[in-house]
Amino acid sequence: MRLVKTFSILGLLIGSICFALSLTPSLIPRSSPMQGLLAGVAFTFGYALGVFICWFWKFLKIPNLPVTPWQRRTFDRSVLIFCALLIFAFLWQGVYWQNSIRALMGMEPVTTIGPITVAAVALFTFFVFWLLGKGFQRVMRLVAGYVEQHVPERVALLVGVVAAVLLYWGLFTGVLLNAGLDVISSIYQRFDDAVAANIVQPKNPDSPGGANSLVNWKGIGHQGRRFLTLGPAVEDIQEVAGSAVQPIRVFVGLESAETPLKRAQLALEELKRVDAFKREILLVATPTGAGWVDPGAVNSLEFLYRGNTAIVATQYSYLPSPIALMADDSEGLESARTLFKVIYDYWTELPAEDRPRVYLFGLSLGAQLSEDSFDFYDIVDDPIDGALWAGPPLGDGIWSRIVNNRDPGTPAWLPIYKGGEVVRFGNQYGGYIGSEPWGEFRIVFLQHASDPIVFFRVRWAIERPDWLNHPRGPDVSPDLEWYPLVTGLQLLADLNVGLAPLSFGHRYTPKGYTMAWVAMTEPDGWDEETLERLNKKLKTYNVR
Repeated sequence: MRLVKTFSILGLLIGSICFALSLTPSLIPRSSPMQGLLAGVAFTFGYALGVFICWFWKFLKIPNLPVTPWQRRTFDRSVLIFCALLIFAFLWQGVYWQNSIRALMGMEPVTTIGPITVAAVALFTFFVFWLLGKGFQRVMRLVAGYVEQHVPERVALLVGVVAAVLLYWGLFTGVLLNAGLDVISSIYQRFDDAVAANIVQPKNPDSPGGANSLVNWKGIGHQGRRFLTLGPAVEDIQEVAGSAVQPIRVFVGLESAETPLKRAQLALEELKRVDAFKREILLVATPTGAGWVDPGAVNSLEFLYRGNTAIVATQYSYLPSPIALMADDSEGLESARTLFKVIYDYWTELPAEDRPRVYLFGLSLGAQLSEDSFDFYDIVDDPIDGALWAGPPLGDGIWSRIVNNRDPGTPAWLPIYKGGEVVRFGNQYGGYIGSEPWGEFRIVFLQHASDPIVFFRVRWAIERPDWLNHPRGPDVSPDLEWYPLVTGLQLLADLNVGLAPLSFGHRYTPKGYTMAWVAMTEPDGWDEETLERLNKKLKTYNVR
């Protein structure tokens, strides 16, 4: 029974329950290593909770139940046997739970979840946290032992805890995090500067990015160069839609100008140079953290309007969105607001009958920044035409206010707000419905019910999400249940969205964007047959 002497029996019990519950389904499928990491973290949290309960019991000086050594050994062994059987049973059932998600997403079923891998990764994860906990305990006791010479025991203990917390916080956020960000930033900066061999500067010198462009080709950045060169050509659009003109795309990179204002002004001058304000549609797109604009979103719009479009974006970072937020969450917001204001101020000076319709677009972090790029009061006298925001992260801003105040009886994953007069929601199956006529100014939210980026909240660790109520989203497993603490950890793990197939999770498709654009902008000359032909064509383009 050396195991019981080393570890808390209550901690092992609660930890095993959390381990087992972590194997139940969440929003997207999980790989064996990810499941092992999740199970290890869940076990650690459960174990820590058990240890805390025991400590608090002793702290309150509540006497233990009187038991004989034999009774204690029997109880401990029974608990360990129960823990082992519980984990084994849930590992066995885990295959069914994972397949319940995979079936909804059209994925091949699995025959195993890799129990050995899950157990090994979970054990390693717990061991790392256990060592960190032991280190925390040593620091706490060392400081408390010194302080106890001058203050009461419990005050000394509190001082020890505070000292250990400050030490760990400073070590992880002030040293390791900053060092990690510096390394990652250096890597992605070199990647952003590198010019891929298959990405060639436009041959037409007057095209954006060409020899006569106001925006230097090398300063546009990796994603910007892809954005300018990998869109549909006139011939591609003509193949599907008949007559067409060459779409206009303008991208100003992080190195193209020193400040967000100068980059926005440069973008405006480039738009004017190529007569972008004479097009039917002008789309102001806010990229993700790395400067990526989803090709599925912009390609579909260009086809629907037969190339009579202009799309503009400015880069604010070369880091992936989560890292960009940690490094500097103000740069992206300033960039989005500045670009919108510069474009909007010029657009409002043009005759209303001789200017393009203006729409906003953003995916993920880009959607969040685009939401915050303007104030409704600033545009109320001369509003733009609308916005399409896909997969807004963590439900902040406009999204949160609308969903929280949705019309009674409508689900959180496909809400209706004030009859759909201004804002409408859709997903990969359709939507965009309302009980009231849709006004001239239109906002569309494209979101999958299985998208953890949209629906994750920290409070789901202690509160049941309303999107679990019935009816559920068609791509959410009926076996998904809410468990305190564990469900929050599962959804946190789901933020690693790599295993979700296209059309599910945080992976939006050209077809989904096409349905959104059609609903919001109502382009002429499209029916079911031509839209189906368009969707087949869009599949041939890069979507990632």
